[in-house]
Amino acid sequence: MGDAEIKTSTWRMVEVGRVVLFTTGPYTGRLAAVVEIIDHKRVLVDGPSPNEKNVVPRQAAPLSHVILTPMVIPKLPRATRTGKVRKEWEKAEVESKWEQSAWAKKQKQKQTRRQLSDFERFKVMKLRKQARFAVRKSFAKIRAAAK
Repeated sequence: MGDAEIKTSTWRMVEVGRVVLFTTGPYTGRLAAVVEIIDHKRVLVDGPSPNEKNVVPRQAAPLSHVILTPMVIPKLPRATRTGKVRKEWEKAEVESKWEQSAWAKKQKQKQTRRQLSDFERFKVMKLRKQARFAVRKSFAKIRAAAK
């Protein structure tokens, strides 16, 4: 018999303390932490954000309604109460880490672009054209100097 090489999957593990992002429902775009794993399809989450409009009340959430982020609150005990989750959330600086992530920046950019008026979209197009022209001009100079 040959040796079998077994590799673990690289997907993010569902674990207590994992920070999740809601994708559907009334809490779309808000962060919460997994407090308890109910079964293979649902988790108990709690999102004690310091910002009142980003708070997610403690609730059971289907895994199909959330996306697992790479952030984890370290050593969060199972079934922790909201007060303890809030302290650990602030200690782990989840909000600031999220705001610095490329994921959050991309989401914010998409939202900003979605809210542009027709004239603002036109101005963005013109600025992108100017930048593209400047880049091509500098490359043409480099190519001409190389010949």
